Formats: sequence, structure tokens, C-alpha cells
Amino acid sequence: MSHNESLSSSSPTAKGVTGFIQDWSADKQTYQVPWGKAMMWIFLVSDTFIFSCFLVGYMTVRITTTEPWPLATEVFALSIFGSDPIPLVLIAIMTFILITSSGTMALAVNYGYRKDKKKTVMLMLATAALGASFVCMQAFEWTKLISEGVRPWGNPWGAPQFGSVFFMVTGFHGLHVTGGVIYLLIIARKVSKGHYDKKGFEIVEITGLYWHFVDLVWVFIFAFFYLL
Repeated sequence: MSHNESLSSSSPTAKGVTGFIQDWSADKQTYQVPWGKAMMWIFLVSDTFIFSCFLVGYMTVRITTTEPWPLATEVFALSIFGSDPIPLVLIAIMTFILITSSGTMALAVNYGYRKDKKKTVMLMLATAALGASFVCMQAFEWTKLISEGVRPWGNPWGAPQFGSVFFMVTGFHGLHVTGGVIYLLIIARKVSKGHYDKKGFEIVEITGLYWHFVDLVWVFIFAFFYLL
């Protein structure tokens, strides 16, 4: 080998190109992010666009409607034990439940990485129970509004678009919560059966990503629908 060839083969550029080719030819993972977590992030980003379109559509309808928009303090007021209607009391409880469920889910992830299987399962079940409570309360809210005359094509308090937008957005979020509850129960059962003892409890974190996303979306729905 000539002196020039020796310099060329030992140069940083030559080694960099060779190393790059070897990495790709060896089918190495370029970014050290597990595929399950990466796929969940891709799903959540795409879902963010859908919810964003719904909320932008809601604000567009609300701003452009010629009829007065119903007051949330009146529409979502609830009487408890015969008392005067309390504005947004049910919505406040639902919001508290979801925020609490984020805490139990975070603890489940923490204990999962500590490999404390029993506490992980218990906290995931507690999160699922809180989520199921939220869905039941949302079903009660829907039933109450329907009994009072709210429909997708009209409502007794003003702008007819209110019903269609409300049922669409809250219903879509409710489906996400319901799916999350089922997902939590399935993963909790698999963890309790020892399916992830060798693989690790990374799946709990992936489940947590979905659940925190659902909770975060509710914060925006709460702000847009019930506070504005």
C-alpha cells in the first residue's frame, strides 16, 4: 500500500463513511427509542391534530353563529339533594377525577420501573377505576342534557349548533377514555400474569403516555367548552 493510500484509509472522513455504512448494514437502531414508544408518540401526534381540528371548528362555529351561545353555568348546572343548581359542579368533579388518575398512572410507571409488580397492577387498576367513573359521569351528563331537550340539531338555550359540537367533541374524547380503560385493564392483567417480567415494564410507560394525553386533552376541552 502506498503512503497516500495509507493516509486516505486512516483519515477521519474515511472512517466516518465506513462506520456509517457498517451501522446501517448491521441493521442497528439509529435512535435509541423503543419502537413501541415511538409508535405511541406517532399515534398521539396524529390524534393531537384531530382534536385540534375539532376545537378550532368549535370556536369557529361559536364565533360565527348568529344566535346567542348557551351559558355553560346554566346548561351544566346540577342540583344536589334538592339544593339550588350549582354551576359546573359535575364538570369540576370529572376534571378532578381525571387529574387524580394521572397521578395514579405516574405512580404505576414509577413502580413498574422499580419492578414492583403488585403496586404497579394496583395503581393501574385504580387508574382504570377512575377512568370508568369519568365515563359514567359523562354518560349521566349526556342523559341529563338529552332529557332537557339538547339534540345535535338544536337545544332550548340558543344556538342549535351547540348540541352537535358538544356531542361530537365530548363523545370522541369519551371514546378515548373508554379505550384507555380497556387498555389499562389488559396491560394490568398481563403484568400480573408475569408476561413482562423478562422484557421489563416499559409497556406501563407506553400506556401512561396514552393516558396522560387523554387527560391533557380534557383540560383543553374543559377550558373551551365550560369556561369560555
